[in-house]
Amino acid sequence: MPRNEPAKETSASLSPLNRARRLLQGWSANLLQMGLGMTQQVALIPVFLHVWTSDTLAAWLTIYAAGNLILVADCGLQVRAINKFLALRSGVDCDRRTAQFFAAMFRIYLGLVGTLTVLLLGALFIFPPSASLGFAAIPDFDLAFAVMILGVLLTVAGNPAAALYRARGHYARAVRLQCLGMLAAQLGQLAAVAVGGSLLAVALVYVIAQLAVLAYVVGFDAPLLFPFLRRANGSWSWRGWSWRSRSWRSWSWRWVIGQFRMAFPFAVAGATDLVLANAPVLLVSAFVSDRMAVAQWGLTRVVAGLLRALCLQPTLPLAAELGHDHAVGETARLRSLYARGSFLVAALASLAASGLLAFWPDFFSIWTRGAIAYDQSLSVTLLIGTAVAAPSILAASYASYSDRGTLLASSKSLQVAVFLILAFLLVRWLGPMGVAVAVVSSDILVQLGWLTRKVLRQTLTHPVEHAVILAGLMAVVTLGGWSLGLVISDMTPGTGLSHFAGECALWLLVVGVLAGPLWNGEVRDRLSAAIPR
Repeated sequence: MPRNEPAKETSASLSPLNRARRLLQGWSANLLQMGLGMTQQVALIPVFLHVWTSDTLAAWLTIYAAGNLILVADCGLQVRAINKFLALRSGVDCDRRTAQFFAAMFRIYLGLVGTLTVLLLGALFIFPPSASLGFAAIPDFDLAFAVMILGVLLTVAGNPAAALYRARGHYARAVRLQCLGMLAAQLGQLAAVAVGGSLLAVALVYVIAQLAVLAYVVGFDAPLLFPFLRRANGSWSWRGWSWRSRSWRSWSWRWVIGQFRMAFPFAVAGATDLVLANAPVLLVSAFVSDRMAVAQWGLTRVVAGLLRALCLQPTLPLAAELGHDHAVGETARLRSLYARGSFLVAALASLAASGLLAFWPDFFSIWTRGAIAYDQSLSVTLLIGTAVAAPSILAASYASYSDRGTLLASSKSLQVAVFLILAFLLVRWLGPMGVAVAVVSSDILVQLGWLTRKVLRQTLTHPVEHAVILAGLMAVVTLGGWSLGLVISDMTPGTGLSHFAGECALWLLVVGVLAGPLWNGEVRDRLSAAIPR
């Protein structure tokens, strides 16, 4: 592209139809990803319990959480890359400059992943995780732990490609490729359990599937989808990097350090989310001696994680579109989309939480076949806390895509500090419930009470009215759906799976009838117009 030619596509040039199509594609892909996530964390548990003991299941949940936690190694560079790619799209000669930045970031990732791999190998050899986490009696725990965290660490090298997919309007394609890896990993886990049930085998097939998709994306799909990656200075080819390319020599340590400095706020934000999602399992494993309580916490935490994932999925494509509007200065469209998206996330979280509050106990007993006791207070605390904090998920995602680094760094640092202080103080006193209180408190006090409030004030012209109506909507939907579920549960005959299926079907039918007017376009337009912006 000539240097004086502007970028061909910006957010301002996208028609409403194209924007709606991209959002729908992103949401459908996210629904598929969420479904596969539920399969991993819900559907596979009975299969594992059929072969493993509760101690082995607790070990796998700990390994899985550690694998997710190692994604913090990204150091915020992916969000930094997304913001840079978005900024380049609205400038001149965007393809060439994008390819050069992509090449430089990919090299940073290779160096980062290689360095951390060597350090982690040494740390795992010196400090065996089985001893510190209380799983010395589980065969091959240390090796399975190492395979999981090192394999997941290698997948971090694909983050520059994922950032480019998101910034260039191919978010749904990236998610579908991730779903392909998840599906292959789950089929591999079923095969591993069927063959021998080894914890090491399950970890191996999980990691190999993810790495295979990474190789396909980096080596084939990204160069096909973005041909300018191969044209720019010869820095990209079908076989990978050209070591003689000028792109390899044009960087400097000062520039590399600058990328980490600009990524630091996003690193804090990403690390906080990963810590809050996965560190509680490790804390309970380390401080609670009862392995049954560890398995109980891990399984109960699944429902809160699923609710959070359900809220997160629609916010990701929304945040990408909001980032486009912010980059090109479309203030009116930004306010409208943010206000409607906030209500969508809140309504979705409240409705899902109300159904889970009513029917999760029945599902839990069927799911675990009575092998693990149900803790009602723990479940209610996590579900209500996650639902209340749901609007903050969109606020945090938009803050990442709009380059609000200082706000993210300060709020997320405070959030993780609140969580750690409360968790260490309460876990010895209340056990797993103390960790649950710490998670919920950090979400509500910091991410909702501080970060979301600031984002609303900076984005909307009537933030107080918006927040008040949003809170009222969430209270009505949550309490109404929960009460309806309890009534339906008492009225539904049968026991076990038939009772659970009947009550869920009847609840969905009633909710669908009550939500029927929303299918009318005029009603939706009136409700949308009534949302304070």
